[in-house]
Amino acid sequence: MAKPGVKIVTIGGGSSYTPEFVEGLINRYDEIPVRELWLVDIEEGKEKLEIVGNLAKRMVDKANLPIDIHLTLNRQEALKDADFVTTQMRVGQLDARVKDERIPLKYGMIGQETNGAGGLFKALRTIPVMLDIAKEMTTLCPNAWLINFTNPAGIVTEAVLKKSPHKKVVGVCNVPINMKMTIANLLDAPLDTLEITFAGLNHMSYGIDVIVDGESRLDDVLTLLADPEKQLSMQNITPLPWETSFIHALKLIPSPYHRYYYKTSNILEQQLTEYNKGITRAEVVKRLEAGLFNLYKNPDLNIKPPQLEKRGGAYYSDVACNLISSIHNDKGDIQTLNVENNGAISDLPNDAVVEVNCVVTKGGPIPLAIGALPYTINGLVQQIKSFELAAIEAAMTGSYEQALLALCLNPLVTDDQSAKFILDDMLEAHRDYLPQFFNGNLAKYIV
Repeated sequence: MAKPGVKIVTIGGGSSYTPEFVEGLINRYDEIPVRELWLVDIEEGKEKLEIVGNLAKRMVDKANLPIDIHLTLNRQEALKDADFVTTQMRVGQLDARVKDERIPLKYGMIGQETNGAGGLFKALRTIPVMLDIAKEMTTLCPNAWLINFTNPAGIVTEAVLKKSPHKKVVGVCNVPINMKMTIANLLDAPLDTLEITFAGLNHMSYGIDVIVDGESRLDDVLTLLADPEKQLSMQNITPLPWETSFIHALKLIPSPYHRYYYKTSNILEQQLTEYNKGITRAEVVKRLEAGLFNLYKNPDLNIKPPQLEKRGGAYYSDVACNLISSIHNDKGDIQTLNVENNGAISDLPNDAVVEVNCVVTKGGPIPLAIGALPYTINGLVQQIKSFELAAIEAAMTGSYEQALLALCLNPLVTDDQSAKFILDDMLEAHRDYLPQFFNGNLAKYIV
């Protein structure tokens, strides 16, 4: 018989983000009475797991809470009888991200870890691992919720929902909450008085409306966003200002990630300048992480250090912990999540994963109906969904043709010949993490 309290398992527990998650659980202990927190990693991440795990233990001790923290490389041991499983892993670690960013830039294409060619290869490496985790959950903790923070969150979540028998799966992302908090500050409005209707896909969702105390403030937000000094952005995306006329014509709030699609040449020019200097965002993050882990090693440190916010995952704990609390306590509040569409966006299939506002209950999130997407964004959203579907098929089958098709469907990849060069280079660079592609069928394609 399970002990009282909640058992949470975090896969990718050696991540630099873990202290943020632990802080979130500590701050919500009255809502989420965590009995056990299991931090799981792989052999290559053992050192980081021990460093982060020891900091987590010091944080819990400082808070004087009865949370047992376990560190393990044995995923099956951790998963048994879990209530919630969170995933925040990077297959191939940061060295793989460097390749995801550098190889497309070599061919004059944007290099980014969740968009374009880089996003495709992160999905190809991640989906098989996530399916293994979901399969283990069906026997070891069939009633547990799988909360996926691993990017590309929308593609990975859809792959698990479609290809695994485990259906209690939700994708989370910190972009909507970043946008909401920034807009609240721009409007000088208390956060609890503001609601934003989001619709689209992960890293491709738009703010449809902004309501403050029952009144739409969308026009005010659009005017503010036209000011170069008042931009929605994140640590990993340069806040290039929007063209005023474009923002007002769009009549929607783009996310920071939309700069890759609406400011492609500007972003690419900036990335190529940095690339030619031997710098990518991935290499910046490696330096940041090295500094963070040096901080985490300090035996006197027992809080989440403020330097973590520079890593790019701000408010991750708010998203993940709020979701866990709302399911556990049957709150019925509204959160922006990646879930099966089920008719919420009428332009997309019911089984497609979308990023929309949901009512969160003990039975899981219920997406709120949006209806048809505005014609101004429907085409781009449909194109990205086609890319995502091809990416899932490629990950499942190891099909060279499907991987090439996915690349060519993505608007950040500009021609099929360059797509083939990128594909060949990326497959070779990530060979160790793509066993589904290397079964003797690739020789006739790769030259």
